[in-house]
Amino acid sequence: MSKRDKEAVGQRLLERFRQAGAQEISPDILLPAESLLDLYGEDIRARAYVTQDPIRGEMMLRPDFTVPVVQAHMASGAEPARYCYLGEVFRKQDSGDVRPEKSRDHEYLQCGFELFTRDPDADAEVFALFHDALQSLGLRAEMGDMGLLLDAVSGLPLTRARADALMHHIWRPGRFSRLLDRFSKPGVSRCFPDTGQTWAGLRSEDEMIRRIARLQGDAAVPPLAPVWTERLDRLFALRAPASKALPALGELAADMPAIAPAVDRIVARMAAIAHRGIDLDGVIFDASHGRTTMEYYDGFTFTFQADRAGWPPVASGGRYDALTLVLGKGREIPAVGGIIRPGLVAELEASA
Repeated sequence: MSKRDKEAVGQRLLERFRQAGAQEISPDILLPAESLLDLYGEDIRARAYVTQDPIRGEMMLRPDFTVPVVQAHMASGAEPARYCYLGEVFRKQDSGDVRPEKSRDHEYLQCGFELFTRDPDADAEVFALFHDALQSLGLRAEMGDMGLLLDAVSGLPLTRARADALMHHIWRPGRFSRLLDRFSKPGVSRCFPDTGQTWAGLRSEDEMIRRIARLQGDAAVPPLAPVWTERLDRLFALRAPASKALPALGELAADMPAIAPAVDRIVARMAAIAHRGIDLDGVIFDASHGRTTMEYYDGFTFTFQADRAGWPPVASGGRYDALTLVLGKGREIPAVGGIIRPGLVAELEASA
């Protein structure tokens, strides 16, 4: 598949986004690294191409468009606003598996659409726009809601420190599970040095004393009751056609009142999507959807996936309200958007 073919598909998708009212925007390819890397999360931080500029300091090749688009909007944008873009992004890939079906490009095109608005139906508008643009490809559509999981963890009967630790690792399922397992067991007594012993290490004596005090206090915290772990497991394991997921979400909300507002938002979102003519039986709702993608997503998430081994999603996106608050320095506006990989679309169309 030639670069020209991929670019042609990208231009076609870009025109569709323009017709949806979006203004084209072209963020720089080389971006300041210091303030942006923390916003992407651990996965992208490890895969970003970073270099040192003698004048501008640490810089990186653009790993995605959403963060720089939000920066540009929060600096001068009005509301509501719609933006679209087409260009290359750059990410290191894992070289440990050299099988062709596992290979992924280090540089590839992204075409995207971002919507900044307080309209409660914005999630449905963006999902329907992507669904319509990709409908002819026979992709598997999936959705989730990171807000549902964040609310579930926040509602657990845990100390603030333990809840914060789980929140921090919610995008890393393995670490999250190990931490939850630890919090579900009685604290293990530890032996600590007394003040007559010699301190060694890079931390100061005061820092180590404070850390020991935190560990001792955490060891005394009662374990999380098994019923909460079971409820959380049920939530994370929920995966069904969107129309059939709603009753299960209602049952979970009865047992976990903290997620009830998120469930209400999901019900309203699904109704708005169905109102746009999309069959909910053909969309998978996965409660754990989004747990291994961008860490700035804090609400609705979605992907469109081809039945090709080793392929990343052909399209993906979600809601990132908190990101606008961070980059807006006190200003905020709800925002949702997504990207399509024109190269993958071109390959699917060529093989049809």
